[in-house]
Amino acid sequence: MLLYRGYDIHDLATRATFEDVAWLLLRGQYPTSRELEYMRRELAEQAALPDPVMAAMRLFPADAHPIDMLRTGVSMLGSFDAELKDSSREANVRKAVRLTARIGAMVPAAWRVVRGGETPRCFEEEPSFARRFLTQLNGAQPPDWQVAVLDTVLVLYAEHEFNASTFAARVTASTLSDIYAAVTSAIAALKGPLHGGANEEVMNLLRDIGDAENAAAWARDKLRRKEKVMGFGHRIYRSGDSRVPAMRDLVSRVGRMVNQPHWAAICEALEAVMSAEKGLCANVDLYAAPVLHMMGIPTALNTPIFACARTTGWCAHVIEQLDQNRLIRPSSRYTGPIRRTIPTAARTEFSCANPDSV
Repeated sequence: MLLYRGYDIHDLATRATFEDVAWLLLRGQYPTSRELEYMRRELAEQAALPDPVMAAMRLFPADAHPIDMLRTGVSMLGSFDAELKDSSREANVRKAVRLTARIGAMVPAAWRVVRGGETPRCFEEEPSFARRFLTQLNGAQPPDWQVAVLDTVLVLYAEHEFNASTFAARVTASTLSDIYAAVTSAIAALKGPLHGGANEEVMNLLRDIGDAENAAAWARDKLRRKEKVMGFGHRIYRSGDSRVPAMRDLVSRVGRMVNQPHWAAICEALEAVMSAEKGLCANVDLYAAPVLHMMGIPTALNTPIFACARTTGWCAHVIEQLDQNRLIRPSSRYTGPIRRTIPTAARTEFSCANPDSV
């Protein structure tokens, strides 16, 4: 069972908005209607990006990966935050809200400008994080169903305990570095295909399979060659990812809506064969990838969208780390050669009394 501050992820996925969850993770309590309104307003008003950050985004080549652009942009954002050196809890909560807002604006803005498009405006009047993201990305108001689907995806990705990126953030925070540095570390860890980058790899493999009838043969061929099949297995879950039922339901519903039911069929067929052959359960990435694809979102943005959601979780962990900080410094056991002697030195000696002797 996956809980956010004591709330079951299934309840949150069906009843909460991303703004509800952002307040919950950063403040520790589910928001009242007044607090929710405040969070929505803050996320909208804080979304504007500093001009130098957007100027830097324009310097990236057109084929730059969006997660690399995001990592660089977040690192830059810290320099433009007047509260950067204030490490108090309340200041960090305010910075967390700004980070969440600006990462949500940076992803679609950077995607558009690096391809020669105009910088979309921030739509500060739009109270919904998910709607604002889609409007900035596409330059037009999205249909309500897409907003609802993205909201659910963001909720499901918002937090997931001590995964690799969260741990990277906490290690950085434990040195008493700032929250921007911690989130930059997290984004760097998230990029890898064994973590957040898996959802991009999943979409590539689903395209490769093409049809549910091909799933069993495709999977068995991969397993025979001892190749990893993305979207399966998890370090924590042994009987199934708690987030999968909600995301699986989204794939089925969206597939019927946009007349692309084959993605759900491929995922379910692949899930069946991986369970039978390896005893592996699907993780959330298997079903998240086709959901985003059917919304028309480029696959390269899958991991940055993951980051948009997980920023709230990362920041909550950083704030918790700093509340009772202790440097995270794992020990190691040396297994290399025993002590050895350096061969006759070839380096020229010099005398401090006669520096010209070198």
